[in-house]
Amino acid sequence: MPLNVPIILTWLRIAMIPLIVGLFYLSDSWFSVPMRDTLAAWAFIIAALTDWFDGWLARRWNQTSAFGAFLDPVADKLMVCAALLVLLDINRVDVFIALIIIGRELTISALREWMATLGARASVAVHWLGKFKAAAQMIAIPCLLYDRKLYGVDLGWLGGWLIIIAAVLTVWSMLYYMQRAWPVIREKSR
Repeated sequence: MPLNVPIILTWLRIAMIPLIVGLFYLSDSWFSVPMRDTLAAWAFIIAALTDWFDGWLARRWNQTSAFGAFLDPVADKLMVCAALLVLLDINRVDVFIALIIIGRELTISALREWMATLGARASVAVHWLGKFKAAAQMIAIPCLLYDRKLYGVDLGWLGGWLIIIAAVLTVWSMLYYMQRAWPVIREKSR
């Protein structure tokens, strides 16, 4: 396993997951609810920024690796799924939305892995739909974790709409990837 700054940042993102989740299991004597929500939102924002920064550094410093390419999307999916489960537990996201997003992440991860074994991973490479979906999620989740007004903007309301948009983009991008993979699936199943 190579160890460089981009991979350390990816591991840091994974290590922040228990911090974000753990904040919601501390008693109210540790932090007030507004403080807990603020800390969780900031922790998620920092973790999300490491996602962008580790990829940028890896390309800039020519430190890309097969392990980093594997670990980065795993870290993203773990972070998003953990945050959605917390939001589900505190009734800030609908179970249907969480199921759509988590189900898609599992489905597309499995599809990409299977397509890679068939030598056709490029047919399900990341598309702009997936990038927009990820951006909507990465903005929606800290808004929902914070869930109050900031400078007159109701971030809970904004996050609620953005997570719905993310769910729509989730289904759309899943259908796109399935359509791209279908010819290979059909050919290999003969």
